[in-house]
Amino acid sequence: MKKITLICMSSMLITSASMNANTLENNNFKYSVDKFADIEILRYQVPDFEKLTLKQKELIYFLSEAALEGRDILYDQNNKYNLTIRRTLEAVYLNYKGDRESAEFKHFTIYLKRVWMGNGFHHHYSEDKFIPEFTAAFFAKAIKSIDAKKLPLGKNETVEKLIKTITPIIFDKTIYPKRTNQAQGVDLILTSANNYYGENVTQAEVEAFYDKMKDPKDNTPISYGLNSKLVKENGVLVEKTYKVNGLYSAAIKRIVSWLEKAENVAENAKQKEVIASLISFYKTGDLKTYDDYSIKWVKDLDSQVDFVNGFTETYGDPLGLKASWESMVNFKNIEATKRTEIISSNAQWFEDNSPVDKQFKKEKVKGVSAKVITAAILAGDCYPATPIGINLPNANWIRRDHGSKSVTIENITEAYDKASLGNGFAEEFMNSKVERQRAKDFASMTNNLHTDLHECLGHGSGKLLPGVDPDALKAYGSTIEEARADLFGLYYMGDPKMVELGLLPNNEAYKAEYYQFIMNGLMTQLTRIVPGKNIEEAHMRNRQLIAAWVFEKGKTENVIEMIKREGETFIVVNDYVKLRNLFGQLLAEIQRIKSTGDFEGGKQIVENYGVKVNQTLHTEVLDRYKKLNLAPYRGFVNPVYTLVKNEKGEILDVKVSYNEGYAEQNLRYSKKYSSLPNIN
Repeated sequence: MKKITLICMSSMLITSASMNANTLENNNFKYSVDKFADIEILRYQVPDFEKLTLKQKELIYFLSEAALEGRDILYDQNNKYNLTIRRTLEAVYLNYKGDRESAEFKHFTIYLKRVWMGNGFHHHYSEDKFIPEFTAAFFAKAIKSIDAKKLPLGKNETVEKLIKTITPIIFDKTIYPKRTNQAQGVDLILTSANNYYGENVTQAEVEAFYDKMKDPKDNTPISYGLNSKLVKENGVLVEKTYKVNGLYSAAIKRIVSWLEKAENVAENAKQKEVIASLISFYKTGDLKTYDDYSIKWVKDLDSQVDFVNGFTETYGDPLGLKASWESMVNFKNIEATKRTEIISSNAQWFEDNSPVDKQFKKEKVKGVSAKVITAAILAGDCYPATPIGINLPNANWIRRDHGSKSVTIENITEAYDKASLGNGFAEEFMNSKVERQRAKDFASMTNNLHTDLHECLGHGSGKLLPGVDPDALKAYGSTIEEARADLFGLYYMGDPKMVELGLLPNNEAYKAEYYQFIMNGLMTQLTRIVPGKNIEEAHMRNRQLIAAWVFEKGKTENVIEMIKREGETFIVVNDYVKLRNLFGQLLAEIQRIKSTGDFEGGKQIVENYGVKVNQTLHTEVLDRYKKLNLAPYRGFVNPVYTLVKNEKGEILDVKVSYNEGYAEQNLRYSKKYSSLPNIN
């Protein structure tokens, strides 16, 4: 199940709430880097990096290099032709001698930038294949115009064969149309374009293969399939494990080499054990070792520098089994963490007072830790698009027995907020000055607090009943899990306990988050949907599910209205107290579905409330959004870290800079961190 929250941010929403006191004060810092198609690229700052010790800086540097070495793995996981296509596009971009100001080449450049954003030729969020606006004829001519030695040709492969292979993949809408298919009534494996399974492997075969491995009596089940590709060899299903001397070995060896350097500068013995355990997992591919690593990682609460590195989230697999490769390196924001420490120290109170049935509650909440972090590097499935909060590990039994780590990534939310100043979104979509002023005063604060509650308590709350398969909800599992965490956060946002604990300044502030969430779930997130399409991404399904359910259930008491003013639709929340009660009722039902493994219940609530789009409203929202000239999606470039050495080669310092462009960074990454074959 996915534990990372990719919130739609209504990050187009303007807030003027004060930012973290540790923010770098630099009025000349340019957050916006590039803009193309439906995407804006931002950069983020790394405040207080210079205050870290030399050893901590070295640790961040080595972990960052380990993070960047995994880039090609994700491309290949997303589709087996992604590396060939990316390398071909980059070769043309770097070596094309024709008219680079022509419309064809400009469209070509946009397409390449979209490939970088999506880590392949599918949209990073909708996962639909995007089709270029340049022609196949231009593409073929451009490829033929450059030195063949610059192209990613396989053994005995000609330029003509390369063109013949990748042209239909790029231009034909019917080939690999969806990276991760969640539609009903089809084989989800055969109709998904990702590379987690071999040719002609069916959904039924996958489910049967892994069902045989599971022991329903095992109280500490292994996450079977997490780090492997399932293929057929001579008609027999075989796992190809991601490990040293296994699948993706070339990249994993380089990851390990940097982790070994990081191990030597670990902050303490616990962190050293964590890194050593991860190295052992990469070398063996053994999932029991991965569990050991996860337990050690969740128990390391003393280190200021922390990281995620590996096969972690299962969003890319429609069955939620296979994990994509990702990494994030970070360090604790000590001042801001005081907020999350208040939340985690009261975890048992929140669990005990939850509106869910007692049988689904944890009798004793274990090991809930939470902190606010400063991201230092984003990589794999966290780059260029990134989460704003993380809660790991994902294994339910580890969370039950050992706890979890929850983080809010505040320098990322800060970048979103700063880049959104004055963009007109609130004026266009919020109902009145009342909602806009409330957002201006409190939205930044309540956005962060909702993320804290979602990650720290929401994902860590509740329990499965004995014997319930963690994968029982199958394709609906991610949506139900995200809805559960969001609802937990929403329910408690409006609790007087927030003011009592000093997390909100008054009993009005929570309304900013409630209004934003409902407006986003019912309306504004539709800016991310292609006309005529329904919702497929799990976080978006979750948000519409919640908003549509409370809207429908609250109709008799007029809790929420959708009004028309001069032909435009606006959301009006008439009763915030009753809205909170509805959030509580839905949380109780979603937790029941999760705890009992009620597949049919999960299917019904997701399909009835989270999938279908009101096409008339969708058209209106798109028209209103278009005039604002805003990009509905945002990604990031990373800062650049440079070692400062003396004549003996000893490291004296690590410097951070923020001047690398989007194309410049991706081309550098492709040159420096690309070790895998074209086809794996």
